[in-house]
Amino acid sequence: MHSAKILVIDDDVVILRTLNEYLQEEGYNVVRAGSLKAAYGVIEKDPPDVVIIDFHLPDGDALQFLSTAKNMTVPICSIVLTGHGTIDLAVRAIKEGAEQFITKPVELAALGTCVRACVERQQTKRKQLAGARNIKRYEKDPFLGSSSVIGKLAQESHRILQAERPVLIQGETGTGKGVLAQWIHARGSRSEEAFVDVNCAGLSKDLLESELFGHEKGAFTGAVGSKTGLVEVAHRGILFLDEVGEMDLTVQPKLLKVLEDKRFRRLGDVRERSTDIQIIAATNRDLLQAAGDGKFREDLYYRISMFRLWIPPLRERVEDIPILANSILLTLARDLAREQQVLSKAAETALKAYAWPGNIRELRNVLERVALVCDGPVIEPEDLRLPRIAMVAPVAVLPRDLTLDELERQRIAQVLEEEKGRVAQAAVRLGIPRSTLYQKIKILGILLENQGGQA
Repeated sequence: MHSAKILVIDDDVVILRTLNEYLQEEGYNVVRAGSLKAAYGVIEKDPPDVVIIDFHLPDGDALQFLSTAKNMTVPICSIVLTGHGTIDLAVRAIKEGAEQFITKPVELAALGTCVRACVERQQTKRKQLAGARNIKRYEKDPFLGSSSVIGKLAQESHRILQAERPVLIQGETGTGKGVLAQWIHARGSRSEEAFVDVNCAGLSKDLLESELFGHEKGAFTGAVGSKTGLVEVAHRGILFLDEVGEMDLTVQPKLLKVLEDKRFRRLGDVRERSTDIQIIAATNRDLLQAAGDGKFREDLYYRISMFRLWIPPLRERVEDIPILANSILLTLARDLAREQQVLSKAAETALKAYAWPGNIRELRNVLERVALVCDGPVIEPEDLRLPRIAMVAPVAVLPRDLTLDELERQRIAQVLEEEKGRVAQAAVRLGIPRSTLYQKIKILGILLENQGGQA
């Protein structure tokens, strides 16, 4: 469980110290305040998950606090403590929004149970808000296959699971960037919290800004009420920014502020809010090239790409295609409540010979169409109806007397040509640091002229 934040409000120093020690031993991040004024300052700076508040305070009482907290539109779960408990007082506190009303002296074990319930309730609320945007599907394996390139991706992904730092997933359209992002969430330290998915290319600048950061009533025409942004919904969880390279330049500085300071403002609001999120971004673009062209902030690129993962296209992992196809056919059989269809050897050969410009997404679409229209148990090449214009060119037979250096030179030159001379992107595909690639280019005498410049 990601460490929840508990705010304890009491003017009794002994009680503050006792609750602080107990809650810290339970694994919580504890903040203390001795008055309502101090508590409001804490909430505005960094809202807690749970508030434990004494009923009587030097500058007010718990009922005032609960009323004010409502107006602050901050999702807080409150537990009220009192040394003079009555049924009437308890009813009033619950009506104002308190989750629990506990009389002193406090039994720590009972308080701990209440705190855990509140933390779980907060997690559930965030998941429900995020879940409204996500469709539940069969869990997909982003590393399905036996190729060395997919094995390397699996190793790199496992290494960063507990890092809680920004991750940039790169790959062509349809390679499964979103699947990999969800895999990281499901197995990382934030798995119990929300996974919030937003497509940066599917929204205009104004809509994207409102979706990400939320807005206050009257912030713009049509803003008839306050709205919680996805940055708040993803608090303590993961915000997945798909197609981040399409994000409008005017929105990028605000995202950078979230990454650097963990703070943001809703549209139309003067008050800064805080959030604790991990960002996973995905793109099919060369963001360094986009930064050079003035279409993406270079400082934002370096912030979101602390860890970089490259998903290879299907044409670079041909041996994985039959494995992926059979897995897709199994899922389709479950969905359609029918026996699983199988590929003939000729159909497997046809799938491996096709270039798959749409990658796994295109493969899934082709097989779904076949499953719906093909009645036979065995799928043949003619059932696939693959376009002939996108077949993979035959692999050239290399001369047997080539040295290892010559083979390496040919491969590097080929990737550089495919990447139009963009060294950074070529280095990612080759799986080596950019500095190493520059050294090899120099040593092997590879020319970069007429390949679209360097990156």
